[in-house]
This record gives sequence, C-alpha cells and structure tokens, in this order.
Amino acid sequence: MEVSYKKLWKVLIDKDMKKKDLQAAAGISWASVTKLSKGETVSMEVLIKVCTALECNIGDIMDLIPADEDIIE
Repeated sequence: MEVSYKKLWKVLIDKDMKKKDLQAAAGISWASVTKLSKGETVSMEVLIKVCTALECNIGDIMDLIPADEDIIE
C-alpha cells in the first residue's frame, strides 16, 4: 500500500494555510511535515494531530493506494 496526502494539500489551500502553519497548529515536527510532503508514512499520532488541527477526519487528508502486488485476483 502506498499513501497519498494530496487531499491534505487541498485542505490547506482551502483553509489558506501553509505547511509551516500546519506544523504550528498541529504541534508536529518539521520532519513529520517533510514526510507528509514526500508521501511517506507517518505515525497515527501525527495524523490525529493534523486532523484535530484541521477539524477533519483522516479520510479528508489521505488515501491509501494499493500497489499492483496488493491486488488479489
């Protein structure tokens, strides 16, 4: 499974926020913001902090994308 945070960046645009604003509002490290930017996995704790800061659900900020080998025929 791969992770996509495209929805998160759309939410930030809608709320007129920058990545540094997200970092401050959610109380997360810059390393976590960098991981999100690169589409890398982050801890559930980080995702919960982001959702709390943005007042949204986890499905509003990320998608799981199955890799080809994850598909069962």
